[in-house]
Amino acid sequence: MQRHLVRGMALCLALALPVAAEPVTTFTLDNGLDVVVIEDHRAPVVVQMIWYRVGAADEPPGQSGIAHFLEHLMFKGTETVGPNQFSAIVEAQGGDDNAFTSWDYTAYFQRIAADRLDLVMEMEADRMRNLRLTEEDVATERQVILEERAQRTDSSPGALLSEQMRAAQFQNHPYAVPIIGWRHEIQDLGRDDALEYYERFYAPNNATLVIAGDVTPDEVRALAEKHYGPLEPSDGIAPRARPQEPPQLAERRINLADERVSEPYVFRTYLAPERDPGDQKDAAALTVLAELLGGNGQTSVLARALQFDTQTAVYTSAFYDGTTIDDGTFGLIIVPAPGVGLAEAEAEMDRVVAGFLETGPDPAALERIRMQVHASDIYARDNVNALARRYGEALSVGLTVADVESWDETLSAVTEADVMEAARKVFDRRNAVTGWLTRPEAPAPAAAEAEGETE
Repeated sequence: MQRHLVRGMALCLALALPVAAEPVTTFTLDNGLDVVVIEDHRAPVVVQMIWYRVGAADEPPGQSGIAHFLEHLMFKGTETVGPNQFSAIVEAQGGDDNAFTSWDYTAYFQRIAADRLDLVMEMEADRMRNLRLTEEDVATERQVILEERAQRTDSSPGALLSEQMRAAQFQNHPYAVPIIGWRHEIQDLGRDDALEYYERFYAPNNATLVIAGDVTPDEVRALAEKHYGPLEPSDGIAPRARPQEPPQLAERRINLADERVSEPYVFRTYLAPERDPGDQKDAAALTVLAELLGGNGQTSVLARALQFDTQTAVYTSAFYDGTTIDDGTFGLIIVPAPGVGLAEAEAEMDRVVAGFLETGPDPAALERIRMQVHASDIYARDNVNALARRYGEALSVGLTVADVESWDETLSAVTEADVMEAARKVFDRRNAVTGWLTRPEAPAPAAAEAEGETE
């Protein structure tokens, strides 16, 4: 009890004080590499993240999965770093590293002692333009990715439903393509495909270097000039002009029946606007709306109405992430209680959402959400890896440092009117995909079996 009381008092004190922005410095090298330095001198630790402004939504037609495939291949080595030795070297220095791919970016990072930054920067710069791939490397890693797809997607009914729903949600935009790729296209990816993609997109003029931790801007500039400065830019970089969505005129519905399903559920997504540079108001309102409706399993609107008041559901949720280049999605999920069918669960979810649109949020709940969002922002600043990701992700989708720094203020300024306006815009069933995940119906018994066979 005392521990919770002290934590609560500390949080109240933190929220009462203005949030001091972390010192952030930006500059650009002559070859086009954007550099962001986030100073945090509390511990002798540093995070290096390199963000390439290319992802699954930028892949050539017919080569789905190439962005994620190349992420794997980037660990195969260069002339100076042996195959699969990159991570081993980082680990030997007491650090850790990893990489990830999204629709809008591909990122690589190392977390290591501050006095080892020179080493990991040299290694990361080396593989930006000097990757070496053999046919054996490509064949081996292609099989790894096919097995990854089998384990994470093909063997998971929920992942298959999400994949099918996304393909239906985006009728024209490449966000419809799964990040890992379609199996039949992964199987055809080859060494030439990977190298062509790599040589075009993996270049200093298509990347943002984020360094967060116990460093100074002058130190980072000197190291960046030393290791990244000599790299040649790519002449294949162009503005990301993507196909956009036409007006969506009708709701799409998907029913996926799979015998592996243990808990049936209803999942709905709506097309929703992204965070725009210099204008994040709508995205902030949708962020608050998601928290109000389903952000907390105890106090959110859906949880209180469906899990506690009517006991229609055992789980409910709402989610939204606007950190994308183009329109994203706003989602609702309900897992019905035993004995409650999916049709009834969906109807109850719709009833609660309709009631919310009529009455609006409880003022106390709205204020609590604003405080929680503010607290989350404060706690996020306590982690250099989270800080680096916060800036790198935003800059990779076209936002600015000013947008990142003003995001908390924008969230805190969201009003009830903002939330209701955003809700009325997003909850348009013409822009929705509704999915049912269920088990196959048992086959009806034959007439003779039903009546009892006689000889």
